[in-house]
Amino acid sequence: MAEAVSTQEAQVYKYNLTGEEEKKEILRQYRLLLKTLRPKLKRGDKELVREAFEMAVEAHKTMRRKSGEPYILHPLAVAQICVEEIGLGVRSTICGLLHDTVEDTDLSLEDVEREFGNEIARIVDGLTKISNVIDANSSQQAENFKKILLTLTDDPRVILIKLADRLHNMRTLDFMKREKQLKIASETVWVYAPLAHRMGLYNIKTELEDLSMKYMEPEHYKEIARKLAETKRERTRYINEFIKPIKDKLVKGEFNFEIYGRPKSIHSIWNKIKKKAVAFEEVYDLFAIRIILDSPPEKEKEDCWKVYSIITDEYTPSPERLRDWLSNPKANGYEALHTTVMGPQGRWVEVQIRTRRMNEIAEKGLAAHFKYKEGSNDEDRFDKWFGQIREMITTQDTDGVDFLQDFKTSFLAEEIYVYTPKGDVKMLPTGSTALDFAFAIHTAIGSKCIGAKVNHKLVPIGHKLRSGDQVEIISSSKQKPNEDWLNQVVTAKAKSKIKDALKEEKRKIADEGKYVVQRRLEGLGTKMNQHNIDELVSFYKVQSQLDLFYNIAKKIIDLKELKDFSVSGDKLEAPKPVKPVENKTEPAEHRINKKDSELIIFGESSDRIMYSLAKCCNPIPGDDVFGFVSTGKGLVIHRTGCPNAAQLLANYGHRVVKTKWAKNKEISFLTGLKIIGMDDVGVINKITNIISGDLRINISALSIESTEGLFQGIIKVFVHDKEELDELVDKLKQLNGLHSVERFDTE
Repeated sequence: MAEAVSTQEAQVYKYNLTGEEEKKEILRQYRLLLKTLRPKLKRGDKELVREAFEMAVEAHKTMRRKSGEPYILHPLAVAQICVEEIGLGVRSTICGLLHDTVEDTDLSLEDVEREFGNEIARIVDGLTKISNVIDANSSQQAENFKKILLTLTDDPRVILIKLADRLHNMRTLDFMKREKQLKIASETVWVYAPLAHRMGLYNIKTELEDLSMKYMEPEHYKEIARKLAETKRERTRYINEFIKPIKDKLVKGEFNFEIYGRPKSIHSIWNKIKKKAVAFEEVYDLFAIRIILDSPPEKEKEDCWKVYSIITDEYTPSPERLRDWLSNPKANGYEALHTTVMGPQGRWVEVQIRTRRMNEIAEKGLAAHFKYKEGSNDEDRFDKWFGQIREMITTQDTDGVDFLQDFKTSFLAEEIYVYTPKGDVKMLPTGSTALDFAFAIHTAIGSKCIGAKVNHKLVPIGHKLRSGDQVEIISSSKQKPNEDWLNQVVTAKAKSKIKDALKEEKRKIADEGKYVVQRRLEGLGTKMNQHNIDELVSFYKVQSQLDLFYNIAKKIIDLKELKDFSVSGDKLEAPKPVKPVENKTEPAEHRINKKDSELIIFGESSDRIMYSLAKCCNPIPGDDVFGFVSTGKGLVIHRTGCPNAAQLLANYGHRVVKTKWAKNKEISFLTGLKIIGMDDVGVINKITNIISGDLRINISALSIESTEGLFQGIIKVFVHDKEELDELVDKLKQLNGLHSVERFDTE
C-alpha cells in the first residue's frame, strides 16, 4: 500500500495543482478511498483504481469547483460514497472517478474503453448522458431519459453512481447561485430522491430530501432542526425509558441484538406537520426505535415475530399501524416488521424490527440485495420492475415531461400487491385503480373493462386498490376507451395503451374530416396537397393535420373562412390578419393594482416587469419566490414551497427567473388562515377585533363551522407582506382556546 501511495505522490506532484495543502488533501482522500475499498480488492484491482485516479487527475487538472477547491475532489468523493454508503465495488469506483471526464474534459469514451474495457465505458457513457437529461429540451430529455433507463435495466450501477454524484453535489450546494440551488434541489426531490427510495437506498433518499428542503424551504428547515436539537436531551431520556424493559426481555430471551432510537428526518417531520395540520410538538413519532437481530437465515422470520410479541406484551400496539414486509418484501428488497405502540406517558412510538442482513439491504439497497441473491435463479421483484420499465420504454412516444411524469408515478411510487382471482400477485404503484389492474393483466382486457369485483364487491373502473385486494375484472365487447380514462389510471402502461386507442379512434373520425377538406378544396379549384394542409393548420392554429381533420369532422371548425382565402394555381394563401385596434382600457386586475409592476425586481437590475401571482400558492411580499415564464400567462410568481414548485423547477429550469420583492406598503395581497379552537361564546368577535381593530387588516371572507365543542374557521385577509401576516398569526395564537393557526393557500 505504501509503495502505491508513494508512486501516486509522484504522480500528483507532476501536475500544476497549486498549494501543498491541496495536494495533501487529494492524497488523503485517495488513501481513504483505497482503505475503504480494501476488503473488495482482488489481484490487479489496486493498479486499475490507481490508473483511473491518475487519468481523472490529469483530465481535471486545470478545473476547480464553485467552492474554489480542485475539481478532482468531487470524483473522489463520489467514488467514496459508492463504496462506503452504497456498497459498490472496484468497477463502480473506477466509474465514479471517471464519471465527469467524457463530458467535461478532453478525454473520450474511446480512451476509457481502451484502458478499462467495454463494461466500464458503457457505464461512463450512461453517466455522461444522464447529466444532460433534465437540462435539455423536452423531446431530447425523453430520449436521454429512455437511454438511461435502458442502461439501468442492463446495469443498475449507472443510476447508483449518479445518485452518489447527486448526493455529493447536494452536500456542496452552498457555493451555487440561489436560482441554481432551487433548480438542483427541485430536481433532487422530484426525481432523484424517489429513485434512491426505489433502489432501496433509504439513508441516501432521506438525506437528499432533507438537503432539498434546506434550500427550498430554509425557514421551516432551520425551525425543525432547531427544535430537534432543543428536544434532544428529553428525547434521549424517553428513548432510554422506553427501551429498558424491552432490552431486559431480549437479553432474557438470549437474543443477539442492537437496539437504539433515531430521529425521523426533517423532511418527513415537515410532511407530517403539513398533512396533519399539527404543530411540531404534536408530531407523535419524532423518532423510531430500531431493533437489529443477529439471526441465521432460516430463523430470521421466526425471531422477528418473537421480538414483535415481546414488544406488544410490554406496550399496546395500534392494530392499523402494523406493516409486515417480512411475508411480502417491497419491490426494492426491503424486509422488516414495523409497528406503532403506546409508550410511557401516552406517546405513540414506531418500532422497526429487522435482522442484520435486512438492515444491510435497507441501508445499501440494490448492491446488498444482489449480494445476498447471488446463486439464486429466482426472478425477484427487482427483475420484474426492470421488465416493466423496458416495456414502458418500448411503447412510449410522449414528450419529455409527460414521459418523466409517467415514469415517476409508475415506477418511483411505493407499490401495492394485488391478487388475481387465481391468487397470482400483481405489483402496482400506490394509487392504482381497477382499470390499471385490468391493463396490467392484458391490453385487450383493459380496453374492454367496464368494472371490477374487489374482494367480491362490485366497484367502478376508477376504484383505488389497496394492498391485499383480490380483483376480478368485468369486461364487455361493446366497451372502448375514452378521454376520461386517462384521469382514472396512474400506470404508464395503462396511459400509453389508452392514448394509443384514442389516437386510433381519432384517426378514424379524422378520415371523414379529410374527405370534407378534399371536397371543399376541389370546389375552390385547387388540390389537396401538403402546402394547402399546412396553410390550414397554421390558419386554424391547431397542433397537427390530424387535429385539423378531426376538428372539421366534429364540426368544431366549419371552414367558412375558406371563402376569404386566395388561390394561386395549386396553392392556397390565407388572408392577412387585420391589425386589431388597441384597447385603451386596462384589464381589471391592473386597474385595481396600478403599482403591480413595482413589486418585483428581477435579476441583478431593477427593471420593472408585469407579472401575475400564482393561484396555487398566492405568494405575498416576504415569501421566498421565483418567477416562471409560462406560455400564455407571461411571468407567474410562485412560492418556493408551492406544491407545484418542484415539478416546475425540475422540468422547466430554463424558464425560471430569479425574483425578489421590492419594498412597497401600498398594495395588499390576499392570503388565508385556517384556525381551530374551542367553541366559545364571542370567539368570532375576539378574532375579528384582533384582525380589524388592533391590526387594521381588511377581511375578505370568514367562515366558521362548529362541531362537538370545536370550531374550524377559514379567514381570508389582505396583508401587505409576510411580516404583517406573521404578526397576525402570533396575536391570534395568544387567544385563549385557540388550538392552531396555520397559513393555507387560498384559491
